[in-house]
Amino acid sequence: MRFPAQLLGLLMLWIPGSSGDVVVTQAPLSLPVTPGEPASISCWASQSLLHSNGNTYLHWYLQKPGQSPRLLIYRVSNRASGVPDRFSGSGSGTEFTLRISRVEADDVGLYYCQQGAHAPHTFGQGTKLEIKRSDAQPSVFLFQPSLDELHTGSASIVCILNDFYPKEVNVKWKVDGVVQNKGIQESTTEQNSKDSTYSLSSTLTMSSTEYQSHEKFSCEVTHKSLASTLVKSFNRSECQRE
Repeated sequence: MRFPAQLLGLLMLWIPGSSGDVVVTQAPLSLPVTPGEPASISCWASQSLLHSNGNTYLHWYLQKPGQSPRLLIYRVSNRASGVPDRFSGSGSGTEFTLRISRVEADDVGLYYCQQGAHAPHTFGQGTKLEIKRSDAQPSVFLFQPSLDELHTGSASIVCILNDFYPKEVNVKWKVDGVVQNKGIQESTTEQNSKDSTYSLSSTLTMSSTEYQSHEKFSCEVTHKSLASTLVKSFNRSECQRE
């Protein structure tokens, strides 16, 4: 793949080479690791990355949530300034590996390998490292539309799930007992660096007229940590405000 948009500007390690895109592949794409354990990411290129000047131009980057990518390793095995010696790189030709000897909670993020031997320089798909921890039940909160929003002709019912692990969770909306399949938007946070949990927001949106024509609104949550489905609901008539 060509380099992701967020990596534009990280061009200083590119050396002009032969034409044609070099395909760069990473594995695994998802990497859950327990703190203190080692981890490794593999990277393959469709052509040798050994340049005629004798250098091999394979580099590794880490992008943390909300931050710009950071160079970790350049030219296969050289650590960038400030990178802990827990990180190391190896490989030659077309096969390369990034290793972390002891994973820490702060290591979460997206790891990319990039080849700079051939134009255009290309990146792997990215490997998402997450911290494994014990299962945690979500705290669930359901919010009805505000009166101000209803006056605009719209109604948004929001279901918030806080502090759960693992990330996989299912949220089902019901209106008067009928499952809803449209007007739903979900957003999941990145893993919390302090306790390694996730949070999610699910919003059901409809017109205020439709909202006023129904009575019971339910958010049903299914998660590995829960013995049964967790249900939060409210009756519109009981919550109606003047």
